[in-house]
Amino acid sequence: MAKHLEGKVVIVTGSGQGIGRGIAVGLAREGAKVLTNNRMPKGYSASQFRREDMPEEDWKELCRLKGDAEMTAEIISSEGGEAMPFYGDCSDWGTAEKMVRAAVEKWGRIDIIVNNAAGTGTGSVEAMTEENWDHFNTGRTKAAIALMHFAFPYMKAQGYGRIVNIASDAWVGLAGNSGYSCSTAGMVGLTYAAAKELDQFGITVNCLCPQGASPAHAVEYNKLIREITAAGHAPDEKVLKMVEADHGDPANLAPFITVLCEEEGDYINGSIFSVTSAGKVRMYSYPECGPMLYNNGEPWDVDVLRTKVKEELTGPDYKAPGKAYGWS
Repeated sequence: MAKHLEGKVVIVTGSGQGIGRGIAVGLAREGAKVLTNNRMPKGYSASQFRREDMPEEDWKELCRLKGDAEMTAEIISSEGGEAMPFYGDCSDWGTAEKMVRAAVEKWGRIDIIVNNAAGTGTGSVEAMTEENWDHFNTGRTKAAIALMHFAFPYMKAQGYGRIVNIASDAWVGLAGNSGYSCSTAGMVGLTYAAAKELDQFGITVNCLCPQGASPAHAVEYNKLIREITAAGHAPDEKVLKMVEADHGDPANLAPFITVLCEEEGDYINGSIFSVTSAGKVRMYSYPECGPMLYNNGEPWDVDVLRTKVKEELTGPDYKAPGKAYGWS
């Protein structure tokens, strides 16, 4: 069977466990040489959880899924692949530079960046703290732009590069999870902008909103469901069953990422995809402005404008996104 990424060098940030581990292992199976990464040995993100803060079944699932960069590299090596672990917080500018340099010094090039590292968790507007906000947004968007910045010169010189930003379907707005939703929406905006900037150099930038088994899903997802249910906005049972079915082995996400990262994938650039480990792939449409109201350069009369907004701008079929408290 052909290995579609044979000889390519990949950095997968946040690949010690969960989604990142699955992607790293899956891309290695396609022939890629992989630099695996997380902040510190034994899994920093998993170490933040306490057994007494969750039901026993959540704790057992967390223990089953947690890990670190070295464990992921060992899995790849045991399957005959080539990998190197790198510990460090890639949202730190200097660490991001060292990470890219480490891959280049070992393998001579850098072809693919999968920006998977992220600060995860839950938190409503009411419960948000400055520390939590920085945790969500620094850990994801700052880390992503840092890796892109330091990988760019090598990719430009090669005339080839693939960047895959990992976000979440929460980028459209998830009630009770404002900080996380913002961080993922930031990845979408970063993808749109960087794709347009880097296309001329043979570098594509796309964004994945994946679903697969991970410690965060085992703990934070279950916590979120309990919180929004207690607030009176319980998700539909059919939706919950579908979400659970989609959170299987994250290595199953790798084939679609491979399609984006192959030489033949250069025509796909600046797009946002929702991909599940159950094999579902959807593409988000590019946002476009709708109808416009214009008053020939003159200030609006509020009474006139109110009527026009209702009749012409929003229209009779308008459904306010902010009224959809649950999941759809």
